[in-house]
Amino acid sequence: MAAELDKTDFKILRLLQENGRITNLLLSQEIGLSPAPTLERVRKLEMSGFIKSYHALVDEEKLGLGIKTFIQVQLDFHKNNTIQIFLDEVNLIKEITECHHVTGQADFLLKVYVNDIKAYERLIMDKISKISVVKTFQTMMIMSTTKKEPIVPLEY
Repeated sequence: MAAELDKTDFKILRLLQENGRITNLLLSQEIGLSPAPTLERVRKLEMSGFIKSYHALVDEEKLGLGIKTFIQVQLDFHKNNTIQIFLDEVNLIKEITECHHVTGQADFLLKVYVNDIKAYERLIMDKISKISVVKTFQTMMIMSTTKKEPIVPLEY
């Protein structure tokens, strides 16, 4: 699918990842096109799914979300529709911000944000442990984050 993109498209994607609020005029100046074809290219990237959405990156600690964890989850595959049952439940839990189907001993890796250890305990006791298809889980507390890059690498 990346074969559909030319150098200008990649430049647009890079610039929009760096600043999703860049004006069309400034974007057009950066890529060397007039505003109308620049806007047309951006719309095409949006319509074709290369640009999924635009977001503000918020500081979770300033919001009081001081506990961040990864939870490795192993499912009990003795039940029908195990994965779908798990995903349906996970999608209802607001504290889970990411859910990845992974290889290895765990089946899923969850990223969780909560205010404090009590909130984490409630999450585990009242939600995660009550998902019927969860066999085991293991928590890895995030002590610090040295790299958190919201930008997808475009050059390899």
